[in-house]
Amino acid sequence: MPSVPLFSTKNFASQLEGTRNEALKEIAAINPDELLNTSPSALADYLTEKYKVDVPLLDETAITVDQSEGSHGPVQGTWFFYFIPFSGEAPIFQSQASQISLNPPDGEVRGNELRLAFFVAQGGGAQVVKQRFEAEAFKVRQQLEWLRREAAPYNAGLRDFVLRAIEGRRQRLLDDRAQAEALGYPLRRRARTQTYATPAVRRKPSIQRPSGSRERFKPEPVLDMAEYESILDLMANVARAMELSPSAFSHLKEEDLRTHFLVQLNGRYEGQASGETFNFAGKTDIIIRDGERNVFIAECKFWNGPKALTEALDQLLSYASWRDTKTATLLFNRGRQLSTVLDKIPLTVSAHPHCRRRVEYKSETGFRFVFEHPDDSGRELTLTVLVFEVPSPNTSA
Repeated sequence: MPSVPLFSTKNFASQLEGTRNEALKEIAAINPDELLNTSPSALADYLTEKYKVDVPLLDETAITVDQSEGSHGPVQGTWFFYFIPFSGEAPIFQSQASQISLNPPDGEVRGNELRLAFFVAQGGGAQVVKQRFEAEAFKVRQQLEWLRREAAPYNAGLRDFVLRAIEGRRQRLLDDRAQAEALGYPLRRRARTQTYATPAVRRKPSIQRPSGSRERFKPEPVLDMAEYESILDLMANVARAMELSPSAFSHLKEEDLRTHFLVQLNGRYEGQASGETFNFAGKTDIIIRDGERNVFIAECKFWNGPKALTEALDQLLSYASWRDTKTATLLFNRGRQLSTVLDKIPLTVSAHPHCRRRVEYKSETGFRFVFEHPDDSGRELTLTVLVFEVPSPNTSA
């Protein structure tokens, strides 16, 4: 009952490069409008999950043994079989790491188990079988560890790699369309044909690629990031003014505090050529519009604990239903230890079901996150949470 040499058929480094190229081919094959209408972050998450390399991990707590009479050539004896369950990708047992062994183990992969077979001639003892198994199992663990070390940097860099490829193709598509529109003639509409076919999934069949509409992509109005930062800086300056004049602000309620932000924002933006004006809109605290589209929304709340913050985030998301909207939550802290409040905010926001990730934001009392819209996972928005210390009524001037 011969086994086959393990870890000797395929070059692992070449496999990693080939897998990376598969991801690039999938990106290139996606319908252009579908790609532009799909969240780059969600697509990158999908491709990362699909193309990451999952080196097998042995479950040596669940080893089972079997035996049967047999022969090895002309010699009669007994075959002993060890079955080791594993998780991960079975084909990797045929991959050869850069660090190689001159005497790789022999074995056979059956489903999610690795079978190691040992023949003992008549009269051989169980101790001999145990020693041979332990020697072979050590070699298997060693080979898997070498492969795992090679896979680690590949897996760690995969998301950034596919995200750059996605963003690169998106930008090329947008540049090409801008040049075509600059010709001054209507763009010819193509017949709707199937231009993307999902390649055979090598593994993880439960994951699904995020879908985007194939309708003609129309860029949404967006607030320039530099302008977004400028708005946040202006709000921070208003908060500093409150700290310098505590007696003037210590008795103000939430809506009164909000008015001070609005006065400053309207002073800067009202009357601009774009017509962008900050104002109240229903229950929305602060809003900036471009035509009928909101491109910046902020909610003002006193800090009343994690539950109230989660509810405020839900409220904010209900207003944001378009791509690349810039948003902010202004939290007023009055009479509570600020360091304790700051510790709770990132944990609370990151736990929100529509929070995709936290991103770097250089501020002692601010945090930034990327969210998905609750009704459309293909749409993302930026959320910045700013915390302001508001004077208490008993604060003296």
